[in-house]
Amino acid sequence: MKYGLSLTLLLAFQSLFAQSDAQMLDRIHRSALTQGQCYPWLEHLSNSIGARLSGSDGAAKGVAYTKAQLEQLGLDRVYLQEVMVPKWERGEKEVAYVQFGKKRLDLTICALGMSVATPKNGVEAEVIEVKSLDELKALGAENVSGKLVFFNRPMDPEHIETFRAYGGCVDQRSSGAREAGKLGAVGVLVRSMNLRIDDLPHTGMTNYGDTPESQRIPAAAVSTLDANALSEVLQSHPNAKIYFRQTCRYLGEVLSHNVVGEIKGTTFPDKIILVGGHLDSWDLGDGSHDDGAGCVQSMEVLALFKRLGYRPKHTIRAVLFMNEENGVKGGLQYEAESKRLGEQHIFALESDAGGFAPRGFSFEIDAANMEQVQQWKPLFEPYLLHLFRQGHSGVDIGPLQSPKIVKAGLQPDSQRYFDHHHAANDTFDAVNKRELELGAAAMASLVYLFDQYGIR
Repeated sequence: MKYGLSLTLLLAFQSLFAQSDAQMLDRIHRSALTQGQCYPWLEHLSNSIGARLSGSDGAAKGVAYTKAQLEQLGLDRVYLQEVMVPKWERGEKEVAYVQFGKKRLDLTICALGMSVATPKNGVEAEVIEVKSLDELKALGAENVSGKLVFFNRPMDPEHIETFRAYGGCVDQRSSGAREAGKLGAVGVLVRSMNLRIDDLPHTGMTNYGDTPESQRIPAAAVSTLDANALSEVLQSHPNAKIYFRQTCRYLGEVLSHNVVGEIKGTTFPDKIILVGGHLDSWDLGDGSHDDGAGCVQSMEVLALFKRLGYRPKHTIRAVLFMNEENGVKGGLQYEAESKRLGEQHIFALESDAGGFAPRGFSFEIDAANMEQVQQWKPLFEPYLLHLFRQGHSGVDIGPLQSPKIVKAGLQPDSQRYFDHHHAANDTFDAVNKRELELGAAAMASLVYLFDQYGIR
């Protein structure tokens, strides 16, 4: 009888807690959709400040603006964390065309981030089209030296998860120039990482590794529309030549900042729950989806708790990281400083997949904590959040190495993300207000539950 009564009381308490949690998630979503600040924050960040490439004036203005907005929330602490970042500039608008017979086809290109410039008068060379790094290596220096390499492996449209399609071909952008340079190529053109066929080239970082500066070759992305056209030209004119010119340059490292705001925990102030995105962006658009959205959503998590009068048990910290796009210096510096201070993070959540409608979360997590997360899943069903699975969390929180920590990434609907990713159309008009707010509410809901129940 005593055991039966205890079980009844336990089930009653569990039901009461579940009801209380459901009510809190309802309050979070109602406040985000009716009083949210993330959309006007993003409008200013995108339209009044614009692109925020590391080391640029735009990045500095983004730091100042977001710090000022966090200060207005009445948080317990807002501060800047110094970080040295690379300063790379695109220079003049890039020019490229393919010459075949008496005909010429202009190509829409953009320099890849951290690429070197072409010689002052540009580069002109015959073209070799390849689909992979392995195909390039198989050709050998005897077939590649003195040529321009055209990497033309498209994103696989069969993948429902578009990040899988991206991961399946991004190596040609990140490593193509390094590997082609080893074989004596004079430059590379890389098909844009884009599922759509359009005339917008998509930039992104290329990595030379330890290649001496004098041996680095220029690298540019070509739009998917022109990649298809170029491939057709090469089928009928295999000896066609490409001319391209770009004036980008690297200016060394300069001082920048991570932006940090926090609400101090009432019970476990020394245990930190982090939520964040990256403040820097590429320079072609204004970085609304990548990753202005993640920054303002992280700020909104703190704003929601303040509006609702919620005092967390753990310290809730929003971090707007600098330099995710071409170096991850902000994430590395944050971890180094956290380690120096002996800080303990128990949960970190990153938003860096665009401001589209949220679908759930991916977790870097052990079995016991995954079991706990799965128990929360019914609380998210009214908000159409159904993805709760193990997977990648985020680039900037990747370096965090607390003794025991759960990491997660917000997973929005990704079908349109790569239409905008690193391109000139990553602009404020491409962001839906309601979807952005729902993403912030989803993040705040998960943070609330980890704050209430901790990690196992």
